[in-house]
Amino acid sequence: MIAAPYVAFFEGLEQNNHKAWFHANKATYEKEVKLPFTDLVASLISELTALEAAIAPNPKDALFRINRDVRFSKDKTPYNLLMKASFAPGGKKSKLPGFYLGIGAHRVHAGGGLMNLSGADLKRIRQAIADDTQGFVSIVSAAPFVHHFGELKGNRAKRIDKDLQPVLEKTKLIANKQFYAMRQFDLAPYLNSDQLNTVLMEHFKAIYPLNQFLKKALT
Repeated sequence: MIAAPYVAFFEGLEQNNHKAWFHANKATYEKEVKLPFTDLVASLISELTALEAAIAPNPKDALFRINRDVRFSKDKTPYNLLMKASFAPGGKKSKLPGFYLGIGAHRVHAGGGLMNLSGADLKRIRQAIADDTQGFVSIVSAAPFVHHFGELKGNRAKRIDKDLQPVLEKTKLIANKQFYAMRQFDLAPYLNSDQLNTVLMEHFKAIYPLNQFLKKALT
């Protein structure tokens, strides 16, 4: 379970985001951060595979490294301030839609969908929305989706193909360049509690119909 030492580690890392501090506290990271987060991921996978059987069963395929990729970033701090995982068919690098989890010192990030789309895949999704506009709108306006996420997120193009222009009158979301949902909530009420698993699964189940729509469009 995620507990107080997990919070304390990330509070310390936020103030000391450098290799010397991390290596001095690596044993704490392994025991109090990586292990409980991996256990949580494994527990979620066992439930998520009931929704999406193709999700990679090994937690290692879902976990992101705590090390940041700083090659193209002005921010050269070496470590992320949260643990992250992505649950998708084929693992975290999959191009198919999946579910996302991030937990830092004080906040939980839960969501899913698709963010990084090639031009060809974006065209496929927009065509799927054009072909079944009512079905798509019903998914992102369904009560569980709205309750947990509010609205679909994603940057929006200023222009789209002329043949898709009529769909804009039904939903502006066809102009999106990403199709994802994300919510943040406080971690504190869920420390030392299995209730965190339950709440996360509620979020993932709410986004599941969107993932299925996107997956069908791509495959």
